[in-house]
Amino acid sequence: MLRRFVSNAADSLREKDAPFNAFVSFENSLNFTNNGKGPLNEYSIGVKDNICTFGLPTTCASAMLQDFESPFDATVVKLLKKAGAQISGKTNCDEFGMGSLNIHSLHGPVLNPFRVDSRRAAGGSSGGSSAAVAAGLCDAALGTDTGGSIRLPASYCGVVGLKPSYGLVSRYGVVSYADSLDTVGVLAQDVERVEKVFECINKRDCNDPTSVDERLREKANFLATKSIQRWSGESLKGLRIGIPQEYFPAELTSSSNHILASIRHLLFHLHSLGASIVPVSLPSTAYALSAYYVIASAEGSSCLSRYDGIRYGLRVPPSPESNFTSTSRTYSLSRSQGFGREVKKRILLGTYALSADAFDNYFLQAQRVRKMVRDDFDHVFSIPNVLYSKFSFKEKNANDHGVDGVDILIHPSAIRTAPRLDDVLDVSCDRDTLQDYVQDVLTVPASLSGLPAMSVPMQPDTGLNQARDNQQSDENWPIGVSIVGQWGTDKLVLKVGRVIERLSRR
Repeated sequence: MLRRFVSNAADSLREKDAPFNAFVSFENSLNFTNNGKGPLNEYSIGVKDNICTFGLPTTCASAMLQDFESPFDATVVKLLKKAGAQISGKTNCDEFGMGSLNIHSLHGPVLNPFRVDSRRAAGGSSGGSSAAVAAGLCDAALGTDTGGSIRLPASYCGVVGLKPSYGLVSRYGVVSYADSLDTVGVLAQDVERVEKVFECINKRDCNDPTSVDERLREKANFLATKSIQRWSGESLKGLRIGIPQEYFPAELTSSSNHILASIRHLLFHLHSLGASIVPVSLPSTAYALSAYYVIASAEGSSCLSRYDGIRYGLRVPPSPESNFTSTSRTYSLSRSQGFGREVKKRILLGTYALSADAFDNYFLQAQRVRKMVRDDFDHVFSIPNVLYSKFSFKEKNANDHGVDGVDILIHPSAIRTAPRLDDVLDVSCDRDTLQDYVQDVLTVPASLSGLPAMSVPMQPDTGLNQARDNQQSDENWPIGVSIVGQWGTDKLVLKVGRVIERLSRR
């Protein structure tokens, strides 16, 4: 009886998902464990297809792993099941997490549920997770964020997306793209659900060497709590909000006046509640996107070298007349058919960046820029970075790091609303494919620095003279605002997110 019920639920979910293509596989067995007592009891959760799950395929939306089933659950999946959650299925994504529009997938592109007939992109690479939440197919979903892959689709689909501080959530069982950037995060319809799921997966994991120990977690949590105590309540007096001037680039100011107007509208209401609005400068932001693609591609080239067609994954057998004098010739057969166009492009870029001739000028230079970006953030925040600063838990408090520092930063999540799928799927030579990579320009700095960042849907400025009856107009599509905090202050980011969410629902 129970087996039939689970199977019927999977069939129903498959039917509801058909217009969106958000899921790529569905849980129709009894592999999940639900004790009925956990904090996530009765929560249905989608899991991005690059996170390992026992009993479900983990394809990473790639032909290379289309038949792969993991023999174990990732740590985050184990924690969700322990908390009573039911795994609904695996969600679509860009191949190995490489993309910002969810169009580079073995399973096809994801359609934005906000208006399916308009055929717009859901964003990527966690587009399936975002679309599943926006369409009401699950209560929450796990995604991974390397350079904005949670926040960008959250902004496009009008949901909440949290990228936690790097090292707080275990990456054990997550198929690697870029090890120093990959972060497991949460998407949901509201901040409360995001926070509830995050609390269940925010655990130290000995299986993950990048998982931060309890001592640093306690220090960061102490500082976040001190900051919240200064302004918590109806009034925001004591909260200092930084507005980075570099986060309003030409791509945003030239074509997205409705986003700028909505940001101003939000800041006006935050200021009216007592918050201080402080202009700040992060001068290294201009170089962050270039540094990100060098570092991410280089790490991706290294991580994906394990797919050689011999140990696991797709294997294309060589023909009898093939040249067997070099193993690379054998590898190339499987990799040429197993990897998609975008993955091949980034592997080639990363391999070049790691070559002897280019290593100093590209990879090392990008790492220097990464440190500059992190230093910029540390300079403007009032809260010290406990990962890198010499911090005394007993002697310092949140105000000692800088008199004029800010508690959090606020900026638009994206330079545009969701683009039309037909435009981004156009393979003609006339299309400027560089725009696909510029999508991440506002999200990669926080990723390079490992900082917590959350996109929250923002109320459009109704004072604009817009053609609201035009359903195809960009002004009618969701807009997200990002909240960025110092490392480990995820609690503070979530708290401010609740305030913005409340303002947007008035």
